[in-house]
Amino acid sequence: MYTTPFDYHRASSIDDALKMLADNPDAKLLAGGHSLIPTMKLRLAAPSALIDISALDELRGIRVDGDTLILGAGVTHAELVYDKTVAEYAPLLPDTARWVGDPMVRNRGTIGGVIAHADPAADYPASLLALGAQFKLKSAGGERVVGVDDYFMGMFQTALKEGEIVTEIHIPRQLGKGAYEKFRHPASHYAIVGVAVVASPEGVKIAMTGAGPKAMRLDKVEEAIGTDLSEENIQKATADVVDAGSLLGDRFASEEYRAHLAGVLTRRALMRVR
Repeated sequence: MYTTPFDYHRASSIDDALKMLADNPDAKLLAGGHSLIPTMKLRLAAPSALIDISALDELRGIRVDGDTLILGAGVTHAELVYDKTVAEYAPLLPDTARWVGDPMVRNRGTIGGVIAHADPAADYPASLLALGAQFKLKSAGGERVVGVDDYFMGMFQTALKEGEIVTEIHIPRQLGKGAYEKFRHPASHYAIVGVAVVASPEGVKIAMTGAGPKAMRLDKVEEAIGTDLSEENIQKATADVVDAGSLLGDRFASEEYRAHLAGVLTRRALMRVR
C-alpha cells in the first residue's frame, strides 16, 4: 500500500528539527523509520511531513560522565551490540540489542526511536526499567530529564510533550550481571514476552515487556529473590510470576500463555546472572 502524500525535510541540527516541529505540529521525526514507515504504508499514520534527523551528529555518540553511560538517541542497535564502553558500563544493553529485529533493522534502527515510539512489545523498555535509565528531552523551551519509571505511560504513550525530542539516554553504571531473555514472534521479531534482569549485591531488578500495554517491573519476584540467587530460591520465586488476568491476550498468545512464558523467561534470566 502507498502512503498518503507528505513533505520531506532534512534537519541540519536539533534546533532546526525543533523549529520544523513547531512550524508543523503534524510532522513526524524520521530516524531509522522501521516503525514509522510501515504504519504510514498501512495508512495507520498520515503525517503531513517527515523531518529526517538520521544524519545529526548531535544525536550520535557514546560517552561516560562519572558513573553514568550517556547514549545519543541516534545510536543504532548494532552500535550497542559491539561498543566496548557499553559492554563495560551496561552489559545488559548489548544482550538486549542482539535480540532486536534482524541485521538490517539493527544497523539502521535507533534506541531513541524505540523510546519515542514506545511499542509495548519493544525490547529496550524492560532493560531500561531494570537499569534505572533517565531520558533527556529537548524542546524549543529548554531541556528536561525524565526517569524511566515516569516516561513509559501506556501503549504507544510516553511523557514526551508536543514539540519535544529524545536527545540522550542516561544509564547508571551497572553494578553486577545482566541478562535479557525473549520469546519472539517469528515474523516481526517483536517480543511476545521479554524479561530483563540486573543482579547486584543489593538484590535484583526484573522487568518484563510484551505482555501488557507497557513494560512493567516484577516487584513481587524481586522481593522473593532478594539476594538469594540459589537455584532452589529461583525455582520457588518464579513459580507464579504474574497474574494472567493482568496481561495482554491477543491472536499471538493468550493471557495464560504469556503468564507461563513470564515464569520460564524470568527463571532463565535469573539463572544466567547467578
